[in-house]
Amino acid sequence: MEKAQASEKPAQYLTFTLAGDEYAAGILQVKEIIEYQPPTRVPQTPASIRGVINLRGKVIPVIDLAVRFGLPPSQPGKRTCIVVVEAKLEGEPAVMGLLADAVNEVIDLMAGDIEPPPPFGTRVRVDYLIGMGKIGQKFVLLLDIDRVLSADDLLSAASIAAGAAPPPGDVPASANSPSAA
Repeated sequence: MEKAQASEKPAQYLTFTLAGDEYAAGILQVKEIIEYQPPTRVPQTPASIRGVINLRGKVIPVIDLAVRFGLPPSQPGKRTCIVVVEAKLEGEPAVMGLLADAVNEVIDLMAGDIEPPPPFGTRVRVDYLIGMGKIGQKFVLLLDIDRVLSADDLLSAASIAAGAAPPPGDVPASANSPSAA
């Protein structure tokens, strides 16, 4: 049994701070970290979608996870950045930016360092979590990026990024009145 543990490879996670709590995303889903730039607001999108940015010629939706988790909107500061991730939305890869108050570090976690998510006590829906990673005496919330970014409102963000038409019943952006940020 010790041989099995010795050959077990740790999983890597990028940790970041959001509304005073520490979260982590699997490093294989993280494409890059960029300096915060104010996104361009897109009318008729949910409040959790802050807007879009131009990343080397590609339109990338920026998601405010604080709003997604039912918290007040993130306020950009000196350490605010955008974590660009790739999620699977309806089985297709979609690149999106996640607004983070600060990026901390990359951590290695063995399977034994990950506890199941508690049924209470977090500000995040339990189904958004892979688990709780133990780092010394503290825990970090391990996000299931595919689930966090899989809701219908985020699918509409992916269609904006892909240049697709808005979902049926939506008013084209040109016909909308300006929306407050």
